[in-house]
Amino acid sequence: MLRSVSMSAFALIMGVVMNSSAAGPSPKVAARGLLLVANKGEHTLGIVDPEAGRQLAAVPEGGITGHEVIASPDGRTAYVPIYGNSGVGKPGTDGQTLAVIDVATRKVIHAIDFGRGVRPHCPRIGPKDGNLYVSNELTNSIAVIDPHTYQIVGSIPTGQPESHMFVLSRDGKRAYTANVGPGTVSAIDVAAKKVLAVIPISKETQRISLSIDDQLAFTADQTAPRLAVIDTGTNTVKTWVALPASAYGTAPTADGRWLVVAMIGPSKVGVIDLKTMKLARTIDVPKAPQEVLIPPGSAVAYVSCDSSHKVAVINLKTWKVDKLIEVGRGSDGLAWAASN
Repeated sequence: MLRSVSMSAFALIMGVVMNSSAAGPSPKVAARGLLLVANKGEHTLGIVDPEAGRQLAAVPEGGITGHEVIASPDGRTAYVPIYGNSGVGKPGTDGQTLAVIDVATRKVIHAIDFGRGVRPHCPRIGPKDGNLYVSNELTNSIAVIDPHTYQIVGSIPTGQPESHMFVLSRDGKRAYTANVGPGTVSAIDVAAKKVLAVIPISKETQRISLSIDDQLAFTADQTAPRLAVIDTGTNTVKTWVALPASAYGTAPTADGRWLVVAMIGPSKVGVIDLKTMKLARTIDVPKAPQEVLIPPGSAVAYVSCDSSHKVAVINLKTWKVDKLIEVGRGSDGLAWAASN
Protein backbone atom coordinates (compact mmCIF):
# COMPACT_ATOMS: atom_id res chain seq x y z
CA MET A 1 0.00 0.00 0.00
CA LEU A 2 1.34 3.46 -0.91
CA ARG A 3 1.73 5.65 2.14
CA SER A 4 3.38 8.68 3.69
CA VAL A 5 5.52 8.29 6.78
CA SER A 6 6.61 10.74 9.44
CA MET A 7 10.14 12.05 9.55
CA SER A 8 10.87 10.26 12.82
CA ALA A 9 9.74 6.94 11.41
CA PHE A 10 11.83 7.46 8.29
CA ALA A 11 14.95 8.24 10.31
CA LEU A 12 14.42 5.11 12.37
CA ILE A 13 14.01 2.96 9.25
CA MET A 14 16.99 4.40 7.38
CA GLY A 15 19.19 4.74 10.46
CA VAL A 16 20.54 8.13 9.51
CA VAL A 17 20.70 11.55 11.05
CA MET A 18 19.34 14.21 8.73
CA ASN A 19 21.19 17.37 9.63
CA SER A 20 22.66 20.07 7.45
CA SER A 21 26.41 20.14 7.09
CA ALA A 22 26.24 23.81 8.02
CA ALA A 23 24.30 24.80 11.12
CA GLY A 24 22.29 27.97 11.63
CA PRO A 25 20.23 30.15 9.29
CA SER A 26 21.25 30.64 5.68
CA PRO A 27 23.24 33.77 4.88
CA LYS A 28 21.82 36.37 2.55
CA VAL A 29 21.94 35.15 -1.04
CA ALA A 30 21.20 36.55 -4.47
CA ALA A 31 17.64 37.85 -4.72
CA ARG A 32 16.73 35.86 -7.76
CA GLY A 33 17.14 32.38 -6.31
CA LEU A 34 19.23 29.41 -5.30
CA LEU A 35 20.58 26.58 -7.38
CA LEU A 36 19.87 23.08 -6.09
CA VAL A 37 22.20 20.23 -7.03
CA ALA A 38 21.73 16.50 -6.48
CA ASN A 39 25.19 15.36 -5.35
CA LYS A 40 24.54 11.69 -5.99
CA GLY A 41 28.09 10.63 -5.16
CA GLU A 42 27.70 11.73 -1.55
CA HIS A 43 23.92 11.40 -1.05
CA THR A 44 23.38 15.10 -0.41
CA LEU A 45 21.43 18.02 -1.81
CA GLY A 46 23.71 20.94 -2.57
CA ILE A 47 22.31 24.43 -1.95
CA VAL A 48 24.24 26.92 -4.06
CA ASP A 49 24.43 30.71 -4.14
CA PRO A 50 24.89 31.17 -7.91
CA GLU A 51 25.94 34.83 -7.64
CA ALA A 52 28.68 34.13 -5.12
CA GLY A 53 29.52 30.94 -6.99
CA ARG A 54 29.71 28.68 -3.96
CA GLN A 55 27.83 25.83 -2.32
CA LEU A 56 26.32 27.03 0.95
CA ALA A 57 25.34 23.64 2.33
CA ALA A 58 25.19 19.94 1.54
CA VAL A 59 22.07 18.46 3.11
CA PRO A 60 22.06 14.69 3.78
CA GLU A 61 19.03 13.28 1.97
CA GLY A 62 18.45 10.45 4.41
CA GLY A 63 18.60 7.59 1.99
CA ILE A 64 20.74 5.84 -0.54
CA THR A 65 21.13 8.12 -3.55
CA GLY A 66 19.00 10.87 -5.03
CA HIS A 67 19.70 11.60 -8.69
CA GLU A 68 17.23 14.41 -9.38
CA VAL A 69 15.57 17.31 -7.58
CA ILE A 70 12.75 19.80 -8.08
CA ALA A 71 11.76 22.86 -6.04
CA SER A 72 8.30 24.06 -5.08
CA PRO A 73 7.12 27.15 -6.99
CA ASP A 74 7.81 29.37 -3.95
CA GLY A 75 11.35 28.01 -3.66
CA ARG A 76 10.94 26.96 -0.05
CA THR A 77 10.86 23.20 -0.48
CA ALA A 78 12.99 20.73 -2.42
CA TYR A 79 11.87 17.23 -3.38
CA VAL A 80 14.51 14.53 -3.93
CA PRO A 81 13.43 11.01 -5.00
CA ILE A 82 15.76 8.43 -3.43
CA TYR A 83 16.57 6.21 -6.40
CA GLY A 84 19.04 3.68 -5.00
CA ASN A 85 22.66 2.78 -5.66
CA SER A 86 22.27 1.38 -9.17
CA GLY A 87 22.05 2.61 -12.73
CA VAL A 88 19.04 2.24 -15.01
CA GLY A 89 18.25 -1.41 -15.64
CA LYS A 90 21.25 -2.53 -13.56
CA PRO A 91 21.37 -4.59 -10.35
CA GLY A 92 21.34 -2.71 -7.07
CA THR A 93 19.08 -1.34 -4.40
CA ASP A 94 15.57 -0.18 -5.22
CA GLY A 95 14.75 3.13 -3.57
CA GLN A 96 11.21 3.61 -2.28
CA THR A 97 11.13 7.06 -0.68
CA LEU A 98 11.22 10.75 -1.54
CA ALA A 99 12.93 13.27 0.76
CA VAL A 100 11.17 16.57 1.41
CA ILE A 101 13.76 19.23 2.30
CA ASP A 102 13.21 22.68 3.79
CA VAL A 103 15.60 24.90 1.84
CA ALA A 104 15.87 27.63 4.51
CA THR A 105 16.64 25.35 7.46
CA ARG A 106 18.54 22.85 5.29
CA LYS A 107 16.85 19.85 6.83
CA VAL A 108 14.78 16.90 5.68
CA ILE A 109 11.35 17.56 7.15
CA HIS A 110 9.43 14.60 5.77
CA ALA A 111 9.70 11.49 3.66
CA ILE A 112 7.13 10.04 1.33
CA ASP A 113 7.13 6.25 1.13
CA PHE A 114 6.02 4.56 -2.09
CA GLY A 115 5.39 1.34 -0.19
CA ARG A 116 7.94 -0.77 -2.04
CA GLY A 117 11.06 -0.41 -4.12
CA VAL A 118 10.10 1.52 -7.26
CA ARG A 119 13.32 3.42 -8.08
CA PRO A 120 11.68 6.87 -8.01
CA HIS A 121 13.74 9.14 -10.22
CA CYS A 122 12.48 12.29 -11.95
CA PRO A 123 10.29 14.84 -10.09
CA ARG A 124 8.21 17.55 -11.75
CA ILE A 125 5.65 20.10 -10.51
CA GLY A 126 2.34 20.30 -12.37
CA PRO A 127 2.18 23.80 -13.91
CA LYS A 128 -1.57 24.08 -13.35
CA ASP A 129 -2.55 21.72 -10.54
CA GLY A 130 0.59 22.17 -8.43
CA ASN A 131 0.86 18.42 -7.84
CA LEU A 132 4.20 16.68 -7.58
CA TYR A 133 4.80 14.07 -10.30
CA VAL A 134 7.53 11.44 -9.88
CA SER A 135 8.60 8.72 -12.32
CA ASN A 136 8.64 5.21 -10.79
CA GLU A 137 10.86 3.09 -13.03
CA LEU A 138 10.00 -0.34 -11.67
CA THR A 139 6.23 0.14 -11.90
CA ASN A 140 6.24 1.73 -15.39
CA SER A 141 4.37 4.70 -14.02
CA ILE A 142 4.39 8.28 -12.80
CA ALA A 143 3.17 8.80 -9.23
CA VAL A 144 0.97 11.83 -8.48
CA ILE A 145 1.54 13.37 -5.04
CA ASP A 146 -0.29 16.13 -3.18
CA PRO A 147 2.62 18.26 -1.88
CA HIS A 148 0.47 19.72 0.91
CA THR A 149 -0.56 16.42 2.47
CA TYR A 150 2.38 14.29 1.24
CA GLN A 151 -0.15 11.73 0.08
CA ILE A 152 0.16 9.75 -3.14
CA VAL A 153 -3.15 10.50 -4.86
CA GLY A 154 -2.75 8.79 -8.22
CA SER A 155 -0.66 6.88 -10.71
CA ILE A 156 -0.23 7.39 -14.46
CA PRO A 157 0.95 4.45 -16.60
CA THR A 158 3.81 5.04 -19.04
CA GLY A 159 3.28 1.81 -20.97
CA GLN A 160 7.02 1.09 -20.98
CA PRO A 161 9.73 -0.02 -18.54
CA GLU A 162 12.59 2.21 -17.39
CA SER A 163 10.70 5.49 -17.69
CA HIS A 164 13.63 7.48 -16.36
CA MET A 165 13.16 11.18 -17.13
CA PHE A 166 10.00 12.96 -18.26
CA VAL A 167 8.66 16.41 -19.01
CA LEU A 168 5.27 18.06 -18.67
CA SER A 169 3.80 20.40 -21.26
CA ARG A 170 3.32 23.98 -20.12
CA ASP A 171 -0.44 23.50 -19.76
CA GLY A 172 0.11 20.30 -17.78
CA LYS A 173 -2.03 18.24 -20.14
CA ARG A 174 0.70 16.06 -21.66
CA ALA A 175 3.68 14.14 -20.33
CA TYR A 176 6.55 12.69 -22.36
CA THR A 177 8.79 10.01 -20.83
CA ALA A 178 12.21 8.85 -22.01
CA ASN A 179 12.17 5.06 -21.61
CA VAL A 180 15.85 4.13 -21.46
CA GLY A 181 16.10 0.37 -22.16
CA PRO A 182 13.27 0.14 -24.67
CA GLY A 183 14.65 3.21 -26.45
CA THR A 184 11.24 4.83 -26.73
CA VAL A 185 9.28 7.91 -25.72
CA SER A 186 5.77 7.65 -24.29
CA ALA A 187 3.32 10.47 -25.02
CA ILE A 188 0.73 10.57 -22.24
CA ASP A 189 -2.61 12.27 -21.61
CA VAL A 190 -2.17 13.32 -17.97
CA ALA A 191 -5.83 13.90 -17.09
CA ALA A 192 -7.03 10.69 -18.74
CA LYS A 193 -4.00 8.77 -17.41
CA LYS A 194 -3.65 7.22 -20.82
CA VAL A 195 -0.70 6.52 -23.12
CA LEU A 196 -1.43 8.18 -26.47
CA ALA A 197 1.60 6.84 -28.32
CA VAL A 198 4.88 4.99 -27.85
CA ILE A 199 7.47 6.52 -30.17
CA PRO A 200 10.44 4.33 -31.22
CA ILE A 201 13.81 6.12 -31.03
CA SER A 202 16.69 3.63 -30.85
CA LYS A 203 17.91 0.71 -28.74
CA GLU A 204 18.54 3.11 -25.86
CA THR A 205 17.59 6.69 -25.21
CA GLN A 206 18.26 9.21 -22.44
CA ARG A 207 16.78 12.41 -21.03
CA ILE A 208 14.10 14.56 -22.63
CA SER A 209 13.06 18.19 -22.96
CA LEU A 210 10.39 20.24 -24.73
CA SER A 211 10.68 23.29 -26.93
CA ILE A 212 9.31 26.54 -25.51
CA ASP A 213 6.10 26.20 -27.57
CA ASP A 214 5.72 22.47 -26.70
CA GLN A 215 5.68 21.55 -30.39
CA LEU A 216 8.92 19.57 -30.26
CA ALA A 217 10.43 17.07 -27.84
CA PHE A 218 14.15 16.27 -27.78
CA THR A 219 15.74 13.03 -26.60
CA ALA A 220 19.25 11.64 -27.04
CA ASP A 221 20.04 8.40 -28.85
CA GLN A 222 22.58 6.52 -26.72
CA THR A 223 23.68 4.22 -29.55
CA ALA A 224 24.73 6.96 -31.99
CA PRO A 225 25.79 10.63 -31.72
CA ARG A 226 22.48 12.19 -32.64
CA LEU A 227 19.42 13.83 -31.12
CA ALA A 228 15.85 12.85 -31.98
CA VAL A 229 13.45 15.72 -32.64
CA ILE A 230 9.86 14.60 -32.05
CA ASP A 231 6.80 16.38 -33.47
CA THR A 232 4.39 16.39 -30.51
CA GLY A 233 1.45 17.01 -32.83
CA THR A 234 1.93 13.73 -34.68
CA ASN A 235 3.99 11.89 -32.03
CA THR A 236 6.59 10.88 -34.61
CA VAL A 237 10.29 11.61 -35.09
CA LYS A 238 10.41 14.70 -37.29
CA THR A 239 14.17 14.83 -37.83
CA TRP A 240 17.57 13.95 -36.38
CA VAL A 241 20.34 16.34 -35.42
CA ALA A 242 23.86 14.99 -35.92
CA LEU A 243 26.28 15.62 -33.05
CA PRO A 244 30.01 15.08 -32.53
CA ALA A 245 29.31 12.81 -29.54
CA SER A 246 26.44 11.21 -27.61
CA ALA A 247 24.17 13.69 -25.89
CA TYR A 248 22.57 13.64 -22.47
CA GLY A 249 20.58 16.48 -20.89
CA THR A 250 19.10 19.30 -23.00
CA ALA A 251 17.29 22.59 -22.39
CA PRO A 252 15.90 25.29 -24.72
CA THR A 253 16.71 28.96 -24.28
CA ALA A 254 13.82 31.26 -23.30
CA ASP A 255 13.61 32.81 -26.76
CA GLY A 256 13.12 29.38 -28.32
CA ARG A 257 16.04 29.84 -30.69
CA TRP A 258 18.66 27.51 -29.23
CA LEU A 259 18.87 24.11 -27.58
CA VAL A 260 21.72 23.63 -25.10
CA VAL A 261 22.98 20.03 -25.09
CA ALA A 262 25.30 18.25 -22.64
CA MET A 263 27.63 15.84 -24.44
CA ILE A 264 29.04 13.49 -21.86
CA GLY A 265 31.87 11.84 -23.81
CA PRO A 266 33.98 14.79 -25.00
CA SER A 267 33.04 17.01 -22.02
CA LYS A 268 31.46 19.62 -24.20
CA VAL A 269 28.18 21.48 -24.41
CA GLY A 270 26.63 21.81 -27.84
CA VAL A 271 24.32 24.58 -29.01
CA ILE A 272 21.75 23.62 -31.64
CA ASP A 273 20.11 26.23 -33.84
CA LEU A 274 16.45 25.26 -33.73
CA LYS A 275 15.76 27.10 -36.98
CA THR A 276 18.23 25.07 -39.01
CA MET A 277 18.34 21.99 -36.73
CA LYS A 278 22.12 22.03 -36.92
CA LEU A 279 24.89 22.24 -34.33
CA ALA A 280 26.00 25.87 -34.22
CA ARG A 281 28.88 25.70 -31.69
CA THR A 282 30.44 23.73 -28.88
CA ILE A 283 31.73 24.87 -25.48
CA ASP A 284 34.34 23.11 -23.35
CA VAL A 285 33.17 22.21 -19.83
CA PRO A 286 34.54 19.97 -17.04
CA LYS A 287 34.34 16.19 -17.29
CA ALA A 288 31.03 14.32 -17.72
CA PRO A 289 28.35 17.01 -18.23
CA GLN A 290 24.95 15.64 -17.25
CA GLU A 291 22.04 18.01 -16.92
CA VAL A 292 21.27 21.48 -18.29
CA LEU A 293 19.13 23.99 -16.41
CA ILE A 294 18.09 27.43 -17.67
CA PRO A 295 16.04 29.17 -14.95
CA PRO A 296 13.11 31.38 -16.01
CA GLY A 297 14.32 34.78 -17.16
CA SER A 298 17.95 33.77 -16.79
CA ALA A 299 20.76 34.72 -19.16
CA VAL A 300 22.85 31.72 -18.11
CA ALA A 301 22.68 27.95 -18.37
CA TYR A 302 23.84 25.74 -15.52
CA VAL A 303 25.45 22.42 -16.48
CA SER A 304 26.21 19.77 -13.85
CA CYS A 305 29.51 17.98 -14.43
CA ASP A 306 29.43 14.62 -12.69
CA SER A 307 33.06 13.54 -12.53
CA SER A 308 34.52 16.95 -11.69
CA HIS A 309 32.31 18.01 -8.73
CA LYS A 310 31.44 21.20 -10.58
CA VAL A 311 28.60 23.13 -12.16
CA ALA A 312 29.54 25.15 -15.25
CA VAL A 313 27.81 28.52 -15.65
CA ILE A 314 27.47 29.35 -19.35
CA ASN A 315 26.68 32.89 -20.47
CA LEU A 316 23.94 32.62 -23.10
CA LYS A 317 24.98 35.88 -24.75
CA THR A 318 28.69 35.24 -25.13
CA TRP A 319 28.47 31.42 -25.14
CA LYS A 320 31.41 31.25 -22.75
CA VAL A 321 31.80 29.66 -19.33
CA ASP A 322 31.54 32.57 -16.87
CA LYS A 323 32.45 30.52 -13.82
CA LEU A 324 32.77 27.05 -12.35
CA ILE A 325 31.05 26.31 -9.04
CA GLU A 326 32.50 23.62 -6.79
CA VAL A 327 29.77 21.28 -5.55
CA GLY A 328 29.59 17.70 -4.25
CA ARG A 329 30.67 14.41 -5.77
CA GLY A 330 28.59 13.11 -8.64
CA SER A 331 26.72 16.33 -9.33
CA ASP A 332 23.70 15.45 -11.47
CA GLY A 333 20.14 16.76 -11.17
CA LEU A 334 19.59 20.53 -11.05
CA ALA A 335 16.65 22.68 -9.95
CA TRP A 336 15.95 26.34 -9.32
CA ALA A 337 14.56 27.55 -6.00
CA ALA A 338 13.06 30.96 -6.71
CA SER A 339 13.38 33.71 -4.08
CA ASN A 340 10.37 35.79 -3.02
